[in-house]
Amino acid sequence: MKCYIKDYPRPQFVRADWENLNGSWDFDFDDENAGEKEKWYQEFKGDKKINVPFTYETKLSGIQDETRHDFIWYHRTISVDGEKLENNRYILHFEGSDFITKVWVNGAYAGSHRGGYARCSFDVTNLVHDGENELTVKVEDSYDPQQPRGKQRWIKENFGCWYIQTTGIWKTVWSEYVPKIGLASVKMTPDLQNAALKLEYEVDAAEEVLGEDLIVTASVSFKGVPVAKQSVMANQKHVGTTMNVSYYGSIGLEWGVCTWTPSQPDLYDIDFTVIYKGEAVDEIGSYFAMREIRIDGPNILLNGHPLYQRLILDQGYWRDSHLTAPSEEALIEDIDKIHALGYNGLRKHQKIEDERFLYWCDVKGMLVWSEMAAAYQYSDYAVEEFAKEWMEIVRQNYNHPCIITWTPINESWGVSQVETRRVEQHFTEAVYHLTKSFDMMRPVIVNDGWEHTISDIITLHDYEEVGDTLYKRYTEYKDQIMTTEVYHSSAKSAFANGYEYKGQPMIISEYGGIAFNNDDSGWGYGNKVNTKEDFIRRFDDITTAVKKIPYCCGFCYTQVSDVQQEINGLMDIDRNFKVEPEVIKEINERRIGYWRSFM
Repeated sequence: MKCYIKDYPRPQFVRADWENLNGSWDFDFDDENAGEKEKWYQEFKGDKKINVPFTYETKLSGIQDETRHDFIWYHRTISVDGEKLENNRYILHFEGSDFITKVWVNGAYAGSHRGGYARCSFDVTNLVHDGENELTVKVEDSYDPQQPRGKQRWIKENFGCWYIQTTGIWKTVWSEYVPKIGLASVKMTPDLQNAALKLEYEVDAAEEVLGEDLIVTASVSFKGVPVAKQSVMANQKHVGTTMNVSYYGSIGLEWGVCTWTPSQPDLYDIDFTVIYKGEAVDEIGSYFAMREIRIDGPNILLNGHPLYQRLILDQGYWRDSHLTAPSEEALIEDIDKIHALGYNGLRKHQKIEDERFLYWCDVKGMLVWSEMAAAYQYSDYAVEEFAKEWMEIVRQNYNHPCIITWTPINESWGVSQVETRRVEQHFTEAVYHLTKSFDMMRPVIVNDGWEHTISDIITLHDYEEVGDTLYKRYTEYKDQIMTTEVYHSSAKSAFANGYEYKGQPMIISEYGGIAFNNDDSGWGYGNKVNTKEDFIRRFDDITTAVKKIPYCCGFCYTQVSDVQQEINGLMDIDRNFKVEPEVIKEINERRIGYWRSFM
């Protein structure tokens, strides 16, 4: 894509004038929570160094202290060009900082943000000056199971499938100069049936500027060939338009457009220009795809064709950096190796990944289920924090074509009594409809795994070890499975009380989890295997059994790589294959019956 800039943190909304603020920062713990009272934001008292964006718990941070510290501080200087401030605002962006982030510039308070997984931004134009400026950040975290935390532990030691906590800045910090008259955001919705793209602009300009002198122009091209151009007058802060992007020349296809699929992930370039009184004042590079994902009875259709999803669970952990990818190249490596294993998609589990990862999934044709980090205790506070941050995430990542499914909740985490408790059922319904109110395109799975309330896809988790047993369960007892009856050893039913199966598609969205690393450490699901041959035999047995289930339209194997004490990856935590990838690829892609021909 022509808008691509290596390491640029927000690849779908690219401006040229930006600076990466990662690297060495001053740092310290504030275990007594005295920093604000002592005004560390005016005179920083820390004596440590940290390598941002890696958290203090990790080796790559330069600290590697895995103990709990709820209050931490960061400090560095930032250089600002005073001449650019005449026509621009200076914005600080934190791609991910867990959990409460407070920012001061030159001793003055700039604002705060709650939530560990959504991007937060601060306009500090009025607080900076030409030359060197002091940037100070305090981050507060806790072991509170009511805050969205994903796979982070909330006790002192790792347990089960929960790992070392992530505290503070864990994604890129960066700054950009943003024109005072420009675009705040663009929502892009493909309309495949009409070969059109719907654009919804959020214009950033003073009220007196809005009107006939302010124009937003979108220019679309495909592989360098101009396709369409359209302008709209910005007479209010939120304006929309729909542009036809069909082209019947050398790129024209079924709808007059090139569609995005895993096998051919065609992307269009789109440039946005804001023009005020005939002068271009803001220019942004982006891209989009023409693709449609929808439910048709028991089938999931991509661009009108049945889609069989071969997914793998991806938790996105690394040995020396935990939740933070060590580099952009590491993100690309994961995608390439998942493809090499014969998967066409992944379920990003309990984590909102670096947006560069989504960019490369867009480019390389990797389907993505986007899943929110769970809270683990239901309360009014948990509801409020979850809903707010979830919608920030949906809004921020909406434009990525690789995302084909939203998965807000997993395995009743945070709604442990959803089977019978009406208030928790109301919450899951509310999350479903809130997500749908912003995104009508994508399927939403509110409670992945079991105890579904309202859901576009019925997803079931089953770690059965024997293929014949698994196959018989879903063929001979289908009617019992698709009820509120218990159906396997998890002692969980497919539906919460008061809900019933309405003919939706069904996917086995977790299975496998075979532990294999040739020693006695760690764990997986079921009995550990001791040889490569035993692993392949069991993997083939259960994967083939899932593919034979006639009404099942996809699967998700657990998992990509080992994570700390969990050793059920197809790769170890350093991304070394445990079994030759071509062997796994052949099993995954082997066609079984009519349905499996759409793989």
